[in-house]
Amino acid sequence: MIKERILLICACFILTASTFAQEKTEAEYIKNITERPYPKWFKDAKLGIFIHWGLYSVPSYGSKESYAEWFLRGMQTKSPQRMEFVKNTYGEHFTYKDFAPLFKAELFNPDEWASLFKRAGAKYVMFVSKHHDGYTLWPSKYNRNWNSVDVGPKRDLVGDLTKSVREAGLKMGLYYSLAEWNHPLHRWYTDPHDSIGRYVEEYMIPQFKELVSTYKPSILFADGEWYNTAKQWHAAELIDWYYNLVGDEAIVNNRWGHGLDVGYLTPEYSSGIKVTDRPWAEVRGLGRSFGLNRNEKLEAYGTSQDLIHRFVQTVANGGGMILNVGPKADGQIPLIQQERLIQLGNWLKINGDAIYGAEPFSIKEEEKQVTINRIDDEINFNWVRNSPMKGVKEDDFTVEWNGFIEAPKSDTYTFEVKADDEAAVFINNQLIINQNYTAKGTQSEVMGANTSVSSTGKIKLKAGELYPIQIKYREKKQNASISLFWNTKNEAKQLVPASALFIDKEKSKNGITGSYSSLKTYLCYTQNHGKIYAISFEWPENELVLSIPNPGNKATVKLLGLDKNLTWKYSNGKMHIDTKSIKYSEMPSHDAWTFEIDKN
Repeated sequence: MIKERILLICACFILTASTFAQEKTEAEYIKNITERPYPKWFKDAKLGIFIHWGLYSVPSYGSKESYAEWFLRGMQTKSPQRMEFVKNTYGEHFTYKDFAPLFKAELFNPDEWASLFKRAGAKYVMFVSKHHDGYTLWPSKYNRNWNSVDVGPKRDLVGDLTKSVREAGLKMGLYYSLAEWNHPLHRWYTDPHDSIGRYVEEYMIPQFKELVSTYKPSILFADGEWYNTAKQWHAAELIDWYYNLVGDEAIVNNRWGHGLDVGYLTPEYSSGIKVTDRPWAEVRGLGRSFGLNRNEKLEAYGTSQDLIHRFVQTVANGGGMILNVGPKADGQIPLIQQERLIQLGNWLKINGDAIYGAEPFSIKEEEKQVTINRIDDEINFNWVRNSPMKGVKEDDFTVEWNGFIEAPKSDTYTFEVKADDEAAVFINNQLIINQNYTAKGTQSEVMGANTSVSSTGKIKLKAGELYPIQIKYREKKQNASISLFWNTKNEAKQLVPASALFIDKEKSKNGITGSYSSLKTYLCYTQNHGKIYAISFEWPENELVLSIPNPGNKATVKLLGLDKNLTWKYSNGKMHIDTKSIKYSEMPSHDAWTFEIDKN
């Protein structure tokens, strides 16, 4: 008996020693994951479908520019709009947990979803397995009575969709929020940021490994990392473990905490980025929100042309797109979202040779300056991450407002501008406010805090006298907003009203004229299998002029989707392609046209 115990102790000692011997230092984990090549399949795929679906899909509500999936956070902060909605719709004592039984997914058909995504031309799917509210869409043993099997649909939604997606021939990916708003071990946004130790070690790490080892996703999208370091999240160790488990096709994104620069880049609701030395994918919804927001306007969804142009620009600049759908609580994807996916897929059926597996050409895109004028009642805008109007880019745009201002009484007025990013105010040709108005912008955090700041300036105004006023605004990256206030010693601060603004000296109309300007892409280039592709966003009535090197006398040109060669010539450093022979009825599509140049 004693001998057996000695042998058992020795065996345990050897096993323990072996385990410790296999442990790596953080530096070794980082070296492993940063030196690992990115899988080619992701670089070639270009299009993935994101799916935000959970308890927040029951209310499906927020302000017109908000993220509906942040509903719990809105309740925690007592957001008036969301609290009023809950009270009027569900009752005064209704809590977020009460949404769980209402999330039934009774019409969820994973085979239909997978078929739709394949028809859209996507090569992979990214499913939100757990958002910041902590509710899991798989039967996590770490979330008893807070998962989709124990309460709600009574189904393993992750498992069901994973099976269907893979049977459709697509790669399966999973989104996982590292942090949660309401976990007892650490309440994100509420508890001190550095108090996540027990939460990470006792809950997050084992749950993460449970998810990944069960479904073995080809791609991971971590999120909710931004208040902590990668070391606090044990990110390098987890990524290394994931890579070893899934193998060469595995890939992760770049949201794992400060101090770790690894993974594909994920610009969110922006005009994208330019070519980098690593993969990237623009992340955006079909509307303004990721989770379904029933309060959005139809215009939030844009047109098929808007979607296709945006997607082509990401590919031309070396990236791809993870395009989000927000299903209803019953499991149905709204018809307008389905329509946009099918429209994109139909275009890709014709033009896919210029997209899948394509690489940037030496010239990425051709742009032209556009300016659109309109009369605004007052200066009070929060565009969040969206364009101020159709035809102007979401990022890197400027606005210049010009008009006249009239004070209701003679006094010294304090003007205040609150803006993200830069603004300047001139009154009577005097610079009153200069809020870092420069010529160059910088990239902001993906989900950082509100970066708008306030600046003030004073000027004496006489009642009944018109003064010229000019406001200059420059948007750089991500959030965009500007508001103009005024006050006097005896009058409280308020927005400068339309009644005090005029478009001309004759006071013919209240308001102020804004000139909105940005560069507009009208032509993109890609290359694939030795061919050059020019994708035009405007139909060239007589000829398409390309600023590219001479492809050689043997080169042939055709419009994808049309089986005939087009005549062309090269002169003055430009390629001229004759399009007069193409009839309207022959056009294979009407959103963008791809010209293939085969140098033979």
